[in-house]
Formats: sequence, C-alpha cells, structure tokens
Amino acid sequence: MEMEERIRRINELYHKSQTQGLTEEEKAEQAALRREYVENIRGNLKAQLDSIRVERPDGTVERLKASVAAEKAALRKQVLARRAALSGEERERACLLMTERILGHQWFYRSEILLGFVSHGSEIDTQPLLEEALRLGKRVYVPRVEGDGMEFYRIASLEELSEGYRGIREPSGSTERFDYEECRRRRDTERTLLLMPGVAFDPHRNRLGFGRGFYDRYLAERKELLLRSIAVGFCCQMVEQVPAQECDQKPGQVILV
Repeated sequence: MEMEERIRRINELYHKSQTQGLTEEEKAEQAALRREYVENIRGNLKAQLDSIRVERPDGTVERLKASVAAEKAALRKQVLARRAALSGEERERACLLMTERILGHQWFYRSEILLGFVSHGSEIDTQPLLEEALRLGKRVYVPRVEGDGMEFYRIASLEELSEGYRGIREPSGSTERFDYEECRRRRDTERTLLLMPGVAFDPHRNRLGFGRGFYDRYLAERKELLLRSIAVGFCCQMVEQVPAQECDQKPGQVILV
C-alpha cells in the first residue's frame, strides 16, 4: 500500500471510529497502519540524516546520525497535522467530553487550586472548564511565559487575559503568582490539580510538547504537582511511542477524548 493510501485509510478509520465505531478487525488494521506510518516517517528521516557526511579538520569523514530531537520534530509535525485536520464538530464533541471527564474526576472535585492552561490554535478547548472552575470558587491560575521559564498567575476571569507568547492569551503577571513552596508548607498540594497541554502522548504517559520544555523545567523541581497532573487532548494525539528523554516529565494521568 502506497503512503497516500495509508494516510487516506488512517483518516477514514479515524472518522468512522468517532461516528460509528470500529470492528475488532478494523481496530487492528488502524493500529497496524499507524505503526507503519510512524516507522516510515522515522525511516525516511533517519535515512536523510544518515546520508549527510561531515568532514573534520583532519580530513576524516563522519556521518551525521539521526537524533532524538529529530525524531521528536518529525513526530510533532505528523501529530499536529492530524490534530489540525479535525472538524469543528469533532472539536466541539471532544471539548464537551473532556470538560465532563475533568469535572467528574476526583482530583478536580477535591481540589481548591487549579493550575490550568489557556488553549491555543488547534488545542482542545479549555475555556468552558476554566470558566466552570471559576464559577465553583476554585483558585484558578494560568501560565505566563517569562524568559526561558513560565509562572502561573491567578485570574478571576478569562477577560483579564491578553495576547502574549506566540499569540497565546496570558495573564498580565501583576496578580498573585502561584507559590509552590508556600503551597507545600500549607500542605495544599493534595488539593491542587495541574492540567497540561501536549502534542503527542503514548501508552506509557510519555508526553511530547512543542519543544521549548516549559512544563518539563517547571515540573522538574515540583514533583508533588507532577503527581497530581493530568494532560488532556484529542484521541488522535495518541501514538505508539514518544521518543522520551530523561529530562521529560510524565504527567500523572493522560485523558484523551
């Protein structure tokens, strides 16, 4: 089967899974086609990189090998294209399902503090969830990029947000900043829920982000938040394997709808 036919069949099976459901044979076919598609992309990329030769000052020639970063870039491109192809109806349905799943989750029910994120571009819509959390009286914080890092600032309304890093709506940075150490001192981490976005996920909870590492750096020294974190997204963002590195932080749970 040619690659274009594989892609067409993958999309065909995905749309059928969202409307009618798949038979066991079709589920197996879908999994096999996805594996073949990912392996094909990896193989092509690796072949291109392996064909590059670097000449050293002493005259020796060394091949440039494919790196984890290159694998991540290829996978990121593939999944973002798949996510961008979702219809408006599929997005609306997923938003409703995700909001219901989180609102009914015991971590959300028991939380007093929500560290959320403001959806952007083709990400699953988080606005209804954030608005409901505010209505319920939870203390809601959303991220703001500051240099090479990010901090969470409290909001009372989504109307406070304005366009910031890469066009993402952010808080001004003039309100209360989430203080992790103070939260730990008060033993509030068990009443805190963190939601995070992502580009791709695998069955082992490995997460692929946009490549800047904001969440990985933020959570590396805030392990108690990581234990009560949920990554959310669309079902089409699930892949067989994310090329993970030691510095990558795994969310406590992954909910894809």
